[in-house]
Amino acid sequence: MSGPPRIRSTDIATETEARSVLGPAGNKVPRKPAPKSVKKSAKPVQQTDEGKDKEKDKELLSPQKKPMPVPQSLTLTASILKQQERKLGNLSMSLSCLSDGGASSSSAGSSSSGRTGAGRRDGGVGVGVRRKQIGSIEESRLVAESGEGGCLQSKKRCGWVTPNSGPCYAAFHDEEWGVPVHDDKKLFELLSLSGALAELTWPTLLSKRQMFREIFLDFDPTVVSKLNEKKTSAPGSPACSLLSELKIRGIIENARQICKVIDEFGSFDKYIWSFVNHKSIVGQFRYPRQVPVKSPKSEVISKDLVRRRFRSVGPTVVYSFMQVAGMTNDHLISCFRYEECITGVESRGKDDEANDETRKLEETTDLK
Repeated sequence: MSGPPRIRSTDIATETEARSVLGPAGNKVPRKPAPKSVKKSAKPVQQTDEGKDKEKDKELLSPQKKPMPVPQSLTLTASILKQQERKLGNLSMSLSCLSDGGASSSSAGSSSSGRTGAGRRDGGVGVGVRRKQIGSIEESRLVAESGEGGCLQSKKRCGWVTPNSGPCYAAFHDEEWGVPVHDDKKLFELLSLSGALAELTWPTLLSKRQMFREIFLDFDPTVVSKLNEKKTSAPGSPACSLLSELKIRGIIENARQICKVIDEFGSFDKYIWSFVNHKSIVGQFRYPRQVPVKSPKSEVISKDLVRRRFRSVGPTVVYSFMQVAGMTNDHLISCFRYEECITGVESRGKDDEANDETRKLEETTDLK
């Protein structure tokens, strides 16, 4: 046998502890943590009152127990919104009292408080809605206080009358244009002015209307037909300052032809209104662009007038004459004169029927 057997060491714990362990970190032996001192745990520490106060201060100042601070901007906006809501609530109450004319304060207060509560729940939405309501109330109050009921802008008129139109032009639309005319002198005047539209406009003609009546002797066909064309249309005459020589001669010639029509039909009114069966034609137009410049009816009348040797009576001139003489109602449906002209025609038709009945009765009584 080769040598004595080795004696195994009894201190197994020390050998295992001394042996190095190969781990992921290599052959480095991990260091053991230093043992805690037993002296500190053994000796009880007595805390004084000053130590207790310091611990309380540390607990209060510790970051875990600090309350979250409220931003100053939020507090300011909340206070501003509350002030605005109070002011708007008071203003809405006063305006509602003014608009309703004596509404009870209790109902106004309850409505304003309900609106403010909704504004708070919705995050300020009620404030904007209330501002819109207040704005509409203020606008209605201003319109009511301004008293614009009778001004030019308040009435809805046809498109050719604008807010910049003169009072004479607006009165022509409101009182004359579209109203049925049955007087021979007035019909002759309107026919002459319609023919003069080739050289002048309606506002200019209306401003010089009195001069026309003086020169043409109130448009009496019998008197105008006897005027001397050369003297009336001579250079430097008052008529030449208004119209050209061709138009002046045309008015005098038309007066002569009207006298012939009166001899044939009894009146120029019966002759000209017979083309529309003695009833106004209602246009029923919604927009100014729908109003025509001429119509088939005006072309028929124009042809008959030309056949009778009238001058300056084209289809466009005749249609303008029909509009101003009330033979056609071309007021827009939205115009306030549309219904008035229709009702005026109906009332006049009833009066004519009543007059015809009285005439028949008188004739029957005379025969008896």
